[in-house]
Amino acid sequence: MTATAFLTLLSHYRRHPGQLAMLLVGLMVASALWSGVQAINASARDSYARAEALFSTGLDRIERRDGRPLSADDYLSLRLAGAPVSPLVEDELELAGGGRLQILGIDPLTLPKDSGLSTAGGAETLRDFLLPPYRTRLAPDTLAGLTAAGDRLPPLADGRRLPPLQPAPQLPPGVAVMDIAAALELLRREHPDRLLAAPETQFELPDSLLRSDAENLAAPGQLSDSFHLNLTAMALLALAVGLLIVYAALSLALEQRLGLMRTLRALGVSGRALVGLLLGELLLLGLVGASLGIVGGVGLARWLLPDVAASLQILYGERVGSELALPWRYWLGGLAVTLGGMLVAGLGTLWRAARLDVLGLGRAQAWRGQFLRQLRAMALAGGALWLLALGLLAWLRYRPPAEGLIPGFAMIAAGLVGSALWLPPLLAALTTLAGRPLRRHPLAQWALADLQLQLPRLSVAAMALLLALSANLGVGSMVGGFRLTFLQWLDQRLVADLYLRLSPSQYGAASDWLESRGQVDTLLPRASAEARLLAGRDAPYGPRSVSVYGIAPRGALTKSWPLLNAPGGEASAWRAFARGAAMINEQLALATGMKPGDRLHLSSPAGPLELSIAAIYPDYGNPRGEVMLTADAVSEGYRTSPDSIGIVLDRRAPPGAAAALRRDLVQALAIGGDSLVDQREIKRRSREIFERTFAITRALNSLTLGVAGLALLSSLLAQSGQRRGQLAPLWALGVSRGPLAGAGIAQLCGAALVTALLAVPLGLALSWSLVAVINVAAFGWRLPLYVFPAQIAATLAVALGVALVAALLPAWRLWRTSPRRLLTEFEAL
Repeated sequence: MTATAFLTLLSHYRRHPGQLAMLLVGLMVASALWSGVQAINASARDSYARAEALFSTGLDRIERRDGRPLSADDYLSLRLAGAPVSPLVEDELELAGGGRLQILGIDPLTLPKDSGLSTAGGAETLRDFLLPPYRTRLAPDTLAGLTAAGDRLPPLADGRRLPPLQPAPQLPPGVAVMDIAAALELLRREHPDRLLAAPETQFELPDSLLRSDAENLAAPGQLSDSFHLNLTAMALLALAVGLLIVYAALSLALEQRLGLMRTLRALGVSGRALVGLLLGELLLLGLVGASLGIVGGVGLARWLLPDVAASLQILYGERVGSELALPWRYWLGGLAVTLGGMLVAGLGTLWRAARLDVLGLGRAQAWRGQFLRQLRAMALAGGALWLLALGLLAWLRYRPPAEGLIPGFAMIAAGLVGSALWLPPLLAALTTLAGRPLRRHPLAQWALADLQLQLPRLSVAAMALLLALSANLGVGSMVGGFRLTFLQWLDQRLVADLYLRLSPSQYGAASDWLESRGQVDTLLPRASAEARLLAGRDAPYGPRSVSVYGIAPRGALTKSWPLLNAPGGEASAWRAFARGAAMINEQLALATGMKPGDRLHLSSPAGPLELSIAAIYPDYGNPRGEVMLTADAVSEGYRTSPDSIGIVLDRRAPPGAAAALRRDLVQALAIGGDSLVDQREIKRRSREIFERTFAITRALNSLTLGVAGLALLSSLLAQSGQRRGQLAPLWALGVSRGPLAGAGIAQLCGAALVTALLAVPLGLALSWSLVAVINVAAFGWRLPLYVFPAQIAATLAVALGVALVAALLPAWRLWRTSPRRLLTEFEAL
C-alpha cells in the first residue's frame, strides 16, 4: 500500500508536467550556481595550497631597503659571516604563444630541508636539476598547456628555449622552478633578488638590508579570501532565489493535491505515513535536481574560471590553474547543500500537511485562511531582521575595518531578507488601499480582489524578483562607480605622457639627455623602497611593513594628484609635503587610524624617521600600506636612486612628438622598448583588466536576475489553468476575453512595478553597504557612492519586461480558450 500511495502522489506530476519542470528547474539552477562557484573556490584553494607549500611562508625574506636587486657582495658577505641564507631569483618570461611564465631560480643545497622550494619535484633527480642542461619543474596542468602543440621544449618570445621539462605535482600553476644558475642565464641576470633564511636563525644584517619576518608575510590565498567570500555570497543569493522557486512549486502542488491526500487518508494512510511519503518525494526530486545542477555547475565553472583566474592574478598576484581540481568533498557538499535547501523549502509544506485533518485537507480555501496570519508573522520577522541589520551597522562603526567583512555580509543578508519578508504584507496593504477609490469601477475592483487571492502564490516569486533586482542594481551601481572612479583616478595619476623604467646607473645619463630635449616640459622622477612603521609613544599602531614611494612635487603632478583628506587645503598640504612632511594612502590610514596632523615613525638605514602626515590620498588596487615622500627624501634616506621617470611633453609639441622621443630615447640610451611605456597603453591595459576582473560579477548577476524572472514565469504558468476557470463567471456576466486578458496583464505588471520601485532604495542601500563596509574590509579602501539614473530606469524596465513576458502566455491561452471550456473548467473547481 505504501508503494501504491507513493506512486499515486507522483502521478500528480504526470497530469501537471509544468510543476515538475518548475521544481527541477529551480533545483537545477540553484544547485548549478552554488556548485559552480564552489568548484571555482575549490580549484583556487588547491592552487593556493600548492603555492603555500612551495613558497613556505615559514621562511624569512631578506631584501635591500631600496628595493634594488641584491649584489654578489651582499650574498657572499653574509655566507662568509656564517649566515645560513639561500639565494632566490624571480621574474616572468613571455612565451612564444603569448602567455607568461613565472621563473623561480633556487639553490636547493643551501635551502632549509623543510622548505617547499627544496622538495618541489622530489630529490631523486637532484643531479639532473643542478647540472646542464638542467631541468624545468612545472605543475602537470602548466606542462600540459605548454606542450599542447607537441613541442617538448616550448620557445620563449625571443626564440630561446626552456631547459627540459619535468612534471612536479607540488608546484602551483604558472610557475617554473629551476636551478639558480639556469634561471640567471635565462633571465639575463647577474644577482639574486632576495635571500631566504629560516626564522629560528639569528645573525646581524647591514643597514642596507631588510629582513621580513615569516609571520608577517601573507600566505598565498590569504589576501583573496575576501574575493572568494564575495563569490560565495552571490552564490548564496542565487541559491536562495532558486529555492524560492522550489518553495512556490511545492506549495502549489500540495494545494492541488488536497483532494488526493484526503482520499489516501480515507483509505487508511496515516498522517505520519503521508508526511513520510511527501518527504521521500522531496528527497527523490532533490537528488535528481541536485545531480543535474552539479553537472551544470561544473560547466559553469569551466566557463567562468579563466576570468576568475585573471581577476585573482590582477588583483592579488595569485595564480590559479585553468583546470578544475574537484575533491570528493565538493560532490558531497553540493548534494548536501541542495538537499538541505530542498528540505528547508519543503518543511513548511510538510508541517502544514501534518497539522490538517482529513476534512481540512478537503477545503480548497485552507491555505488562504492562514495567509493573513502569515502576513503578520512575515512583517514581524522582517522588522526584527532590519533591527539586526541596523544593530550590526552601529557595531561596525566602532570596529576596525578589517573586522567588518563577515559582519558586513551578515548585515546585508539581514537587510535583504527583512525587505523580502516585508514585501507580501506591503503588496496586500496596497491592494486594499487601491480598492477604495475604485469602487465605481467593478472590473478594476475585481482585479485587485483577484490579485489579493493570488498573493499566496505570487508572493514568493515577487520576493525572488525583489532580491534579484536589488542585487542587480546594488552590484551594478558599485561596479559602475568603481569603473568611473578608477578611470578618473587613472587620468589624475597618469599625468606624464611617457614612463621610463631604468637602473640606478642609467638615471643620471637619462635625466641629462631628457633635460636637453626641447619638447620635454617636466621630468617627474620616482623612487621606491621598503620600510617598517615603528611604534612610538604617540603612535596608535603597531610595527608593520610598508612601501615608501617618492615623487617630485612639481606643478604637473600636484595639480592632478587626488587627495582625500587635506584639512588645510590641497595647496597647503603640498607645501608641507615639499618641506618634508609625508602623505599616506587610504589603506594605511584605515588600518592604523592615522589622520593628517599625526606623526608616524619610519625605519631607514640612517635611523628612525619621525614625520608629520600632511594628507591622505586614494590608492585603488594596492593591497599594501604606503608612505609617500619626496623623491629626494627617499633617495637620501634610503640610499637609492630613482627607478623611473615620468616625462611630461610640452603641450605645443607636434602630435608625433611622443613616438619620436620614444624612438630617440631607445637609441640614445640603448634600452629595451619595454622599459618605456606610453600613458595611453597603460590606460588601455588598465581598462581591459577592469572589464575582465568584473566579468564574473556581471555573469552571476545576470544569471540571478534570470532565475527571478523564471520564478515569476513558473508561478504564473503553474496556476494559469486554475485561474482560467475562475474567469468564467465574469465572462458569463458579459465581460469579453479581451478585457479579462488585459486585467491579468495589468495585475502582474502593477505588482512587478511596485516590487521594482521598492528594489530601487534597497539596491542603493546595498550599493552603499558594498562600497562603505565590504570594500573597505576586503581591500582597505573606500569608493565614492554613485547613483546612475539610467541604471534605475533599466531596472524598472527589466521588471516590467519580465512581468509582461510572464503574463503574456497565460493571456494568450485565455484568448484562445473557448467560452464553453471556461465554463467546464469553472464547474471542475
